[in-house]
Amino acid sequence: MSVRRVVPDIQSDALEESRDFYGLLGFEEVMNLGWVITLASPTNPTAQLIFMTEDKTAPVAPDLSIEVDDVDAVYEAVLADGAEIVRTLQNEAWGVRRFFVKDPNGKVVNVLGHTGRASEGQG
Repeated sequence: MSVRRVVPDIQSDALEESRDFYGLLGFEEVMNLGWVITLASPTNPTAQLIFMTEDKTAPVAPDLSIEVDDVDAVYEAVLADGAEIVRTLQNEAWGVRRFFVKDPNGKVVNVLGHTGRASEGQG
């Protein structure tokens, strides 16, 4: 299993203001679903920030997102370890397959893999 990127998920009611502020630092908007936006560096696309008002498809908003190359294998590994699953493994309309798990600190981690079937942008 390999990690492709790690992204902080920041809850915010100021999505546009955050986009504009971090734009001053070189980030560009690469996804906007209205309730969640992703900003990325145009020269290093794995350098990203996510801002969301809430997670519209999950019971809680995650604290961070980790993209892996085989989300199904990671899901099986955390299940076997007895970790607390907050949201089961599911496909999303915007082209990701993901689940939420709590880490030992109580932080909610969104573990995802891209499915290549994005209908609304990237995630």
